[in-house]
Amino acid sequence: MTVVRVAIFGVSHWHLDLYLPTLLAMDQVDIIGVSDPSAEVARRVGQQLGCAWSPSYAQLSADTRPEFVLALGTHAEMFGEASHLLDHRIPFAMEKPCGLNAAEVRALANRCERENAFAAVPFVWRHSELLQEMRARFDPSAVDYLSLRWIAGPPTRYSDSGCDWMLDPARSGGGCTVNLSVHLIDLTRVIFGEHSTRVATAVMSNRAYGLPIEDYSLVVLRNGKRTALVETGYLRPGRHSEFDMRFSIRARDHYVIATGPEEMEVFAPDGRHERLRAHTTNVAHYPVFVRDVLRRLAAGEPPMASMTDMAEVMELVADTYTIAATTQGGSR
Repeated sequence: MTVVRVAIFGVSHWHLDLYLPTLLAMDQVDIIGVSDPSAEVARRVGQQLGCAWSPSYAQLSADTRPEFVLALGTHAEMFGEASHLLDHRIPFAMEKPCGLNAAEVRALANRCERENAFAAVPFVWRHSELLQEMRARFDPSAVDYLSLRWIAGPPTRYSDSGCDWMLDPARSGGGCTVNLSVHLIDLTRVIFGEHSTRVATAVMSNRAYGLPIEDYSLVVLRNGKRTALVETGYLRPGRHSEFDMRFSIRARDHYVIATGPEEMEVFAPDGRHERLRAHTTNVAHYPVFVRDVLRRLAAGEPPMASMTDMAEVMELVADTYTIAATTQGGSR
């Protein structure tokens, strides 16, 4: 069995715990180092894991020579992290959105394509049981309408977890649109087909908390005559990974309802009504992503979602912010 030397950049990111248990449980993974701009955080996590640590990802990389990197960190740092990894030809997976804006991510995507680099993005709904159950019953091309609502906890959770940079658009790039909606925009592209999806209209607001980032976002996407509503926000009282989630999907003669985290209903054309136990939120699928991305790396296969996919989504996000800024009531 080949053991992969893995480093983690930006371990203060609140998503670390979505990846780390799976990495630790895999016999073929050796976590050889961690980094974070906060030396205190890097030291604490490094000591917990019994591995090297550094406040500098470049120094950690030079010292430990990883064979794969999980790159987290602030959105403003991601372009630099990815550029460093590409410079040194180190395969990696990077948390969305992989940059501060669409221009940064498109530049990374173009470079990844030119250099045939392995750069995976955890658009984990691509692995979801929801999508599997849908595909077992009808082709995604049959889907006419999507209504995707995903409301997370209040923005104070970022401050509570030491990630208050998420509330500063200069470091995060925005609020719930760039943080949450990206997942659902990608899911829409997967279902509708990855080309010709556009933003029809969008509204945003920061009324709930009055922060510089939006705490509510509603985006309408069109692909031909097909329509998707993507609604996200930081409005539900609660902890990380607790959501108000409801997906409604019309596929010609089927109707699908998903209410997280493990509930799904399918109304079939013959009148049958199925109630299924299926993971429908993102959280349960990060372990699947970790195992899949390392399997693909070992097999020489491309990642399920690439930096190009992230760039396509971020360009739709950029359009969303532009349209929302010109829509009445759409300012952050």
